[in-house]
Amino acid sequence: MEQFLRTELLIGKENLKKLHNAAVTVIGLGAVGSFAVEALARAGVGNFLLIDSDKIQITNINRQLYALHSTLNKAKAESAKERVMDINPKCKVNTMQVFVNSDNLDEVFKSKPDLAIDAIDSFSPKVRLLEYCVKNNIPVISSMGAALKTEPAAIKTADLFETHHCRLAERLRGELRKCGINKGIPCVFSEQSAQMKPLYPENLPEGTEEFEKNSTKILGSLPTITGIFGLNLANLAIQNIIKKD
Repeated sequence: MEQFLRTELLIGKENLKKLHNAAVTVIGLGAVGSFAVEALARAGVGNFLLIDSDKIQITNINRQLYALHSTLNKAKAESAKERVMDINPKCKVNTMQVFVNSDNLDEVFKSKPDLAIDAIDSFSPKVRLLEYCVKNNIPVISSMGAALKTEPAAIKTADLFETHHCRLAERLRGELRKCGINKGIPCVFSEQSAQMKPLYPENLPEGTEEFEKNSTKILGSLPTITGIFGLNLANLAIQNIIKKD
């Protein structure tokens, strides 16, 4: 397809074919996940399973690609599918509007994708997702926390077990080691310390949407940082796919 000419010029016809044939499952379509999907679709990945249980809210607009005034209250998964299909009408896109946890991982991965991208925030489901992928030989790339950060140069990629200055990665390592896992999960993380403390419902500004007030805590974030996280995830995914035999 002519639209992928620039990609083909850089990586070659055979590697572009690998992208077209690849099946990628993306779990979490918020700020980080939306940018990862965007880049992969534009690079030429031909098959997606896009998973998110949430709907688009107005406070998502500051950082999430699918969040627009025209898409408020739409399912993130369906908005993501529409955008991917607009980028590449030949792409095959399936969606699941579920909250991924240990109870539905078999269903999520029944088609065994070539690659999974973990862009979820909830800690326990993240642990179970990563454990499942490693133990079932599904290559997975994971995002650490992008909220509360402001410095693009501090964003790095590494194996999860070789990261530093990242509290989320530290906690994940501890739980995964209990499962016998101590390597093999590429991730995107930031070396920067958090730039503020989370806000709690009682401290939110007047007029804040009710769904935010019902959250346990709110984390400030920038589209520049979450976008870089997502684009780094996509780049790791592209390299993983084209290096396969």
